[in-house]
Amino acid sequence: MRTQTPAPETAAPTGHGFIDKAMSGIERVGNKLPHPVLLFLGLFVLVGAASTALAATGAKVRIPGEDKTVAVQGVFTGDGAVWLLENFIPNFTGFPSLGTVLLMMAAVGVAERTGLLETAVRASISRAPGWLLPYLVAFVSAQAHLMSDVAILVIPPLAALVFKNAGRNPIAGLIGGFACVCAGYAAGFSIGALDALYTGITHQAAQVLPQGADAPTHILINYFYTASASIVLALIGGFLIARVLEPRLPHPTTHGEETPAEVTTEVTALQRRGMLRAGVSVLAYAAVVITCWLLPGSPLRGEGGALVPSPVLDGIVPLLFVAFLLAGAVYGVTVKAVTRFEDVPRMMAEAITGMSAYIVLILVIAQVIGVFDWTNLGTLLAVKGAALLESVGLTGYLGLVAFVLLVCVLNLFITSGSALWSLVAPVFVPAFMLLHMEPAVTQAAFRIGDSATQMITPLNPYVFLLLTVLKRYEPEAQLGSLLSRLSVFVVPFLVAWLAVLGIFYGFDIPLGPGASISP
Repeated sequence: MRTQTPAPETAAPTGHGFIDKAMSGIERVGNKLPHPVLLFLGLFVLVGAASTALAATGAKVRIPGEDKTVAVQGVFTGDGAVWLLENFIPNFTGFPSLGTVLLMMAAVGVAERTGLLETAVRASISRAPGWLLPYLVAFVSAQAHLMSDVAILVIPPLAALVFKNAGRNPIAGLIGGFACVCAGYAAGFSIGALDALYTGITHQAAQVLPQGADAPTHILINYFYTASASIVLALIGGFLIARVLEPRLPHPTTHGEETPAEVTTEVTALQRRGMLRAGVSVLAYAAVVITCWLLPGSPLRGEGGALVPSPVLDGIVPLLFVAFLLAGAVYGVTVKAVTRFEDVPRMMAEAITGMSAYIVLILVIAQVIGVFDWTNLGTLLAVKGAALLESVGLTGYLGLVAFVLLVCVLNLFITSGSALWSLVAPVFVPAFMLLHMEPAVTQAAFRIGDSATQMITPLNPYVFLLLTVLKRYEPEAQLGSLLSRLSVFVVPFLVAWLAVLGIFYGFDIPLGPGASISP
């Protein structure tokens, strides 16, 4: 999950070229946006005022396919005040992604703090042949959202060092690694807190319509799509790094000693033994779970012995929790990062402590989505929005493309993925449901826009961190030159994401287990 953190003190110079001016304009506009909590408080007031005004006029909406109409209810009324008092805490504690995200972060936090995740990244690319490096860096980067923001801090400088050791331009590894982490942030075979966060918001948004209760919104609803996209992104990313970016880069002017001291490609024998033991432990655990799932008559099967849906899919989060916790603990014990039992719960607590800003944001977001649902304003906007899309011919895949482009633009200014999805999901998830598309499709489309333009917005604090590291290899580098190099990845990755979605949509391929394109 991306969070907004203070940018490094090193400021980037601003040039006078077109890119510099465009990006400076984005930066000025974005800097005027309030803190996400204040933004959602303002949205709460706006929803309250609009719903109260519409309720006073007797506004009603009929859901297509339903016989009854529902009236808009006002927040700033007696009934609204009573509802809010009775539901303020349930809105927060019952928010679907809250428990899931905290659970996943606690387990992944153990794997991160013992060093397992970083060691796995180093081991995967440190000994690759030079010709394969760009593609391997791109592939690993497209799986990196499992590490959350740590991936943006670890992979680019590590890729630079690996490129340098292989006799290639380290600037290509640095910039290419960053671009692929950002553009593939929502892709991959791995499952992490980001998936839990998105599906929790999707589930809540789908409840705006009656049919949303039956729509699949589990953590794997986009798994087939994101796994497939990560392969395509890796191939395109590797090609862009090797054939487009690297030939156009200047030669680095620094020496090895100027590389950040904490970055190393070395994987010790002890660390390799830890990874082996962790891998064997997780495979043994997975074998037990899968065997129990496949056994005829197993209670882990669904109704009538079905594998999909089943309690295994419904309970995938606690199963993943145990897998990550087991892997992190076994690795930690092996490398002596865990020397006593208390170390594991301490690491879990540290990981959850880092989510405090997210918890505060969810407190406000939960109220906004709650009133969207209770007032029926979300239903009204969804019905009107779906009608508008139909009237201009933006239905089906074209409607999804238009939505992706909208998110791409918004993503330049609102760099928090959770905040942006919370803003658009309550309207577009039910709107596309009315256009006969499951919530999983809208969430998949959002992933594209949320990833494609993240790398080129000056409001992403990691862009300035990347510039700081880049200056170690290219002291004269400026923000404009960095963004221009990153921009070569935006359109190809956007087209690739959309092409893969088009294939799934055109051939009606499920986006994840039990998550079809249409009901």
